[in-house]
Amino acid sequence: MDNNETYIQQRDAKNIIKLRKLRDELPVFCSEFFIGIENTTSVLTRIAYAQDLNVFFKFLTQEIPYFENKDIRLIALSDLNHVTAENIELFLDYLNLYYNNGKKVTNNDKAKARKLATIRSLFKYFYKKNKIEQNVAQKVDMPKIYNKTIVRLEPNEVENLLNIVDNGDVSLTRQQKDFHKHTRTRDLAILMLFLGTGIRISELVGINIKDINFDENSFVITRKGGDQYILYFSNEVANALLHYKVLREQIKTKNPQDNDAFFLSLQNKRITTRAVQNLVKKYSKIASPLKKISPHKLRSTYGTNLYQQTHDIYIVADVLGHKDVNTTKKHYAAISENIRKDASKHIKLRNNDEDNYDD
Repeated sequence: MDNNETYIQQRDAKNIIKLRKLRDELPVFCSEFFIGIENTTSVLTRIAYAQDLNVFFKFLTQEIPYFENKDIRLIALSDLNHVTAENIELFLDYLNLYYNNGKKVTNNDKAKARKLATIRSLFKYFYKKNKIEQNVAQKVDMPKIYNKTIVRLEPNEVENLLNIVDNGDVSLTRQQKDFHKHTRTRDLAILMLFLGTGIRISELVGINIKDINFDENSFVITRKGGDQYILYFSNEVANALLHYKVLREQIKTKNPQDNDAFFLSLQNKRITTRAVQNLVKKYSKIASPLKKISPHKLRSTYGTNLYQQTHDIYIVADVLGHKDVNTTKKHYAAISENIRKDASKHIKLRNNDEDNYDD
């Protein structure tokens, strides 16, 4: 691995290798599909597609007579003409419960919808190129997805969470308290950055020392797709970051490729997404035991607070990095309703409070 590559370049290289391995397990014609959609999808999206297609083709060889006992790699593009809409509907039913290497697997409606979207994309691609006779996947209805209530922290829960990170918790064992002393400043900076900017976990772990400008309280992140973006943080967040920066400058990283990383693990390597997920889970279970809080829920907390303060869905979409404002509207629809209700109370049609009706 080239030590001069950025974290994002290193991550993308690993994902490309992962995609190639997954692609090698699929029918040969799938390679054409992945090359064809490369310019319109991220490598992570294509990995998800490859995983979904692997499940689909395994289903065909196990459950559909025409494909029975076929080697998945040897399934030909012309064989897709033998897939029916009913086969795909049976696949969606199969996804409710199946076994993979002896392990039980279940899928909710959202997961089933994603897999159907993958199959639709595959059939649409080859039908558009006149390489299959019809797009039967388009005939299958998407599972109904109901919008879930946004899980987020209330202001008192945010304060409680940060206090726990800052001061520790009385329930911690002596060993946990010793561990907390080593991670307290870093963990507080991470949580403050999540709650103060709404960034994604992948964006946080990719931050380098040089990306942060304390003169302007700003930092550069790399969004999905590789675009760079400047975000700003408050003085409160800056204070937490500066405290950690003092410690970070004293640490020599274990690997040269991690020299620029801002957030480090206890092994003096760039912190991983899994480690960040675990620390968020650890503290939030104490601060708000009835809610399952993840880094994404902290992002939702920030988005909610920003929307409630600005009442501007376009600002929220821009800061959160949503390419389509409809994505933002969908997630914050309930808050929009509350804002509309509140706005109606401020409309005054008469100058007095008494009801004056003409006889």
